[in-house]
Amino acid sequence: MAIFGLLSLAILAHADSPLRALVESGNLSELRWPDFSSIRKDVATFYLSKGYSLVWTSDRVPTQQARSMIALLQNGAAKGLDPEDYDGSRWARRLGHLRPIAAAPSEQELAGFDLALTVSGMRYVAAVRMGRVNPRLFCFGLDVSQKNCDLSYIFSELAKSDDVAGFVDRLEPQFRGYRRTLRALQTYIKLAQEDDGELFPATKKPVEPGDPYPGVARLVRLLRRLGDLPAAAVVPGAYVEPLVSAVKHFQLRHGLDPDGRLGPATLSQLNTPLKYRVRQIELTLERWRWVPSTFSQRPIVVNIPEFRLRALNDRDEAELEMKVVVGKAYRHQTPVFSNNMTHVIFRPYWNVPYSIQRAELVPHLVKDPSYLYANDYEIVDARGKLAGGSGPDTIAELRSGTLAIRQRPGAKNALGLIKFMFPNEYNVYLHGTPAQALFSKSRRDFSHGCIRVEKPEELAEWVLRGMPEWTPDRIREAENGKTLQVNLARSIPVLILYGTAIVSESGEVSFFDDIYGHDASLDEVLTHGYPYSGWQPPAVPRDRVPRRVTD
Repeated sequence: MAIFGLLSLAILAHADSPLRALVESGNLSELRWPDFSSIRKDVATFYLSKGYSLVWTSDRVPTQQARSMIALLQNGAAKGLDPEDYDGSRWARRLGHLRPIAAAPSEQELAGFDLALTVSGMRYVAAVRMGRVNPRLFCFGLDVSQKNCDLSYIFSELAKSDDVAGFVDRLEPQFRGYRRTLRALQTYIKLAQEDDGELFPATKKPVEPGDPYPGVARLVRLLRRLGDLPAAAVVPGAYVEPLVSAVKHFQLRHGLDPDGRLGPATLSQLNTPLKYRVRQIELTLERWRWVPSTFSQRPIVVNIPEFRLRALNDRDEAELEMKVVVGKAYRHQTPVFSNNMTHVIFRPYWNVPYSIQRAELVPHLVKDPSYLYANDYEIVDARGKLAGGSGPDTIAELRSGTLAIRQRPGAKNALGLIKFMFPNEYNVYLHGTPAQALFSKSRRDFSHGCIRVEKPEELAEWVLRGMPEWTPDRIREAENGKTLQVNLARSIPVLILYGTAIVSESGEVSFFDDIYGHDASLDEVLTHGYPYSGWQPPAVPRDRVPRRVTD
């Protein structure tokens, strides 16, 4: 009771203080983004615990913790943030008003300084911990609420910490991939500042190795800077080796076929300003912050724009890696979400979704009554009982959905011989495929939304590695037996993510096209500024709204 009594007296003593009035208003005009209503409760709780006393100054002089926090805000670009969102350029003037040689600041000025630092600091901490924008705004199935932190408590600790930067660093994602991306950001910021930005001349036809090309000197300069061309490599001044190999390496890093030809796609990537690459890295960092902080075990990660799957070990290293095919960019996008894999199905049936049945299979059946039989399809009723026929009545019932089509297990089955299930609202899963030729393409968005994996047997071995009875030989037997569901001894997290800038374990940076437009949407929202809680992005086009997928 004595403690609460003292706190109440302290609050009463500051009932008319400028600081309390500013906090209660939820608006501070001197901030770049004055409305802090979205975090006003955190700010109020913080100051309430301090009896509405000033926190960041002592005898009208900024504390060491205040200066450390301001340094972080001014250097926000190192984290992929815009320092101006945290009043980066305004702190020098504010600190100048608090110098001993300056006129003594008023109580109102001191209150404004204190509150500005608290609001900017809380925004910064929340941004590096869980991102600035809730992924639900884009219909992503990621929940950042588990990363919510008590900002009032954190700032009570920061206000007395001897290592403000280290304290905040521990609040950020601890994934190695995130740390690698932060380092890559610094590299590309420097590259963008140093690059001359000269454009590569267009050509009427692709430049082949050995062809003359007026952009060779620029190509050498750029690829040396980017690391595709070794610093010690001797280039004879023509488009020949080792420059051709450097172009192939550049093509690989940018999701292109490494043919060594300077065609339109390669020249487009070469002419992309490096400041755009910086932005890709910044947007990828934002999405890294949406990833759950902890997992029951290391996850399987699919990165959509990269068309790649990685199964991670306890050191965040890829133990298994393979190509994937994802949903088509138009109308069949693979959703971004997280869930747990619970079971594997060998020799699965494919229950054809109604939309595919009506739009694709029924027209084939109308033209060729033997089409279903020839492709291992069968017609079933609502109870899964076989229903024969291909006449007008059957066609009508298939069109209405009264009857359904499924594909029998086997070599022709669209799901291949193994299906990996992590039950989710989108009906998305991983599976094999008989269409192996698609994995040879550099851009692989061909499915109706589910994810086709290049090496299903190897993935099954990795998924079932904790179950000793499931040897490679038994997996092969299961592929040739009857339909079989195997429940995992321990569920495995699966993350379906979207990053157009990926940094490998060796530090190599790769960039990929924004195939679904998610980068453009996130960039548009981020330009809105704080507070994001009341902001709604432009209406999402119908073809980009995630829904239950059909493959």
